[in-house]
Amino acid sequence: MKNIFLAAGLFLSQIITAQYNYPKTPEKPVVDNYFGTQVTDDYRWLEDLTNPETDQWFRAQSAFSHSIIDKIPHREDLYRRMKEMQQMNGDSFDIILQRQNFYFYTKTKKSENLSKLYSRNLSTGEEKLIFDPETLGKNTQIVNFNLDSQTKKAAILLSKSGGEICMLRILDLTSMKLLNDEIGPIWSEFPFEFTPDDKAIIYTRMSTADPNSNMLLKNMKSMLHVVGTDVKNDKILASREEYPELNALTEQFHRVYITDDNQYLVLTLSSVKSEMPIFIAPYSELKNKKISWRQIVKPSDDITDIFISGDQLFLLTHKDAPNYKITLTSLSKPDFKNAKVIVPERKDGVIISIHNSKNYLYYSLGNGITRDKYQVSLKTLAGKKIDFPAGVNSSLSLNPRENDNIYCNNVNWLTPLTVYEYNPGQGLPVKSRFLNSEAEFPDYSARYAVKEVEVKSHDGAMVPLSVIYPKNMPMDGSSPAYITGYGGYGFSYEPRFSARLSALLEQGVVVAVAHVRGGGEKGEEWHKAGMKATKPNTWKDFIACSEYLVKQQYTSPSRLIGNGVSMGGVLIGRAITERPDLFAVAIAEVGMTNTLRSETTANGPNQIPEIGSIKNEEEVKNLIEMDAQSKVKKGVSYPAVIIRVGMNDSRVVPWMPGKFAAVLQNSSSSGKPVLLYANYDNGHFTNDLDVVFKEYADIYAFALWQAGHPDFQPAH
Repeated sequence: MKNIFLAAGLFLSQIITAQYNYPKTPEKPVVDNYFGTQVTDDYRWLEDLTNPETDQWFRAQSAFSHSIIDKIPHREDLYRRMKEMQQMNGDSFDIILQRQNFYFYTKTKKSENLSKLYSRNLSTGEEKLIFDPETLGKNTQIVNFNLDSQTKKAAILLSKSGGEICMLRILDLTSMKLLNDEIGPIWSEFPFEFTPDDKAIIYTRMSTADPNSNMLLKNMKSMLHVVGTDVKNDKILASREEYPELNALTEQFHRVYITDDNQYLVLTLSSVKSEMPIFIAPYSELKNKKISWRQIVKPSDDITDIFISGDQLFLLTHKDAPNYKITLTSLSKPDFKNAKVIVPERKDGVIISIHNSKNYLYYSLGNGITRDKYQVSLKTLAGKKIDFPAGVNSSLSLNPRENDNIYCNNVNWLTPLTVYEYNPGQGLPVKSRFLNSEAEFPDYSARYAVKEVEVKSHDGAMVPLSVIYPKNMPMDGSSPAYITGYGGYGFSYEPRFSARLSALLEQGVVVAVAHVRGGGEKGEEWHKAGMKATKPNTWKDFIACSEYLVKQQYTSPSRLIGNGVSMGGVLIGRAITERPDLFAVAIAEVGMTNTLRSETTANGPNQIPEIGSIKNEEEVKNLIEMDAQSKVKKGVSYPAVIIRVGMNDSRVVPWMPGKFAAVLQNSSSSGKPVLLYANYDNGHFTNDLDVVFKEYADIYAFALWQAGHPDFQPAH
């Protein structure tokens, strides 16, 4: 195998010297002065997505990319293999709720590309199709749904082509017809619920549905819609304009929900910052013209989640506990300083999340590689570990108002997801009878190994690295390797089974995940060590992990594929601008590669707590340092790069990845291709599996071509 790869590499080196005839991208310099530091932006003109010239440029780039990618052999084989894996995995279940003796869930059949809404009678086992979103048009997708208490109505959130600007429709479950109510626009991430009398829905409304508006994700309002009435008459429950006493920021999202005992309304003002202001009001306030909110949590309290049960206020907090603890105080008279510690901080793991059923509180204890589940009785406060299988166990309640039933998704790097059901009063967890399909995957554990190591970074910090590799691979640096990471918002990149990455493994590719700083694998301190002024640790950790793969001869720089998605755009963008010699290929997906301009976008102000503001002299220095676009220099030999952009993306505006492609195309001296893969059927992501698999088959084929894999070399 080594000789084959070397021959392919020599052949590749002969053809990459040819210059690619990219669509022309004029440089139109704009010079910004950031507190005395001047930064030139040659591609500011691409930020006007309404300009026909910009639209033509994106379409030309997309066409050019496909003209290159379409010549790569075995691309369709990758796509077919991903589809085969979907078949082997069987039907997949997503959102799952219980009402009385029925389960309701969205399910993607193994032969289909979009999920539909189903119900199942738990007594008879009979399954019934409730709603097919494509009856409303091609590429219509179910994003979320909820039910009223008597299962007479279903509220269904719908989007188009992966976009996150959604509309809420109400399905009458008796007549199986959609009501006339069209509620929205609603951001895809925001939940909604029926009021206890089933007559109204509480939701959060966006200020505009215009994807090009700078106000897209600003000035959101929490609303009350009475079913069957005109949405123009919806009542405002909380907003920046109508409730100035809340002192809400323009970019904070207002969300109102009802406690399970129907005694209180809870208002959160959320952003990317987990520590948020939280307010409450008696449920009876809902009938008033204006609600009298009482603040119970401030961001400075370091509380990231709460649960209310009667006068009990449970808190998930990292105050004086970087690995988090769970405490209890009175709702009527909160005293955080003297709150009772229910679950103390652990040194062997991080308390990641909490949720509840009717009589129990559940929490996750994770270390970035495994996640165990624990329960706490709301009455006695006694706790115990739940005996789920080893791995990552993420759980949710099926109906916390009615019962203690929860379901848990169990998964590992090499083991497909299995759903377990559990009720504390009914014994041990059991594999779900209705929420699993029998997977037919080969025994990956027989063919592949997983190695969990810690790698010393530039400053001595030990960074966890997960390496999945073929057991029979030659440890001589001849194999291609794919390394990815994230490093943002305290998010932990935990093990998961992926049909896409399994398709790479089957090509003899080493797959690695760097658990870099900025994530939450080692608690809040790990997060803080990779944000704002410490953000360079994120890409330096990634570089250290990449160097480890080379030193241990899993791969070599001419075979190494680096990947980053979304906030991971900072990671991959700065990794290749700091160490262009270390990677053969970079895959930047919907990436934040122009942090200096982030604040001008609709989602930009929301990112300030994580990366900083251009209005702050000290934080500007950090933004300049993490801005990958401005670090690209003419005449530098950069790796091959493929940049994925969803043209319906509202989180990372399409011009940001577009500008990164432009500067690399006009600057790199390596002769290696830089492609902008613009997808008009996608947003930041999509639920359409056909779109997903086709996209990744193209991207991975490109990466394997550039990493010298012999099966993916175009004929010349």
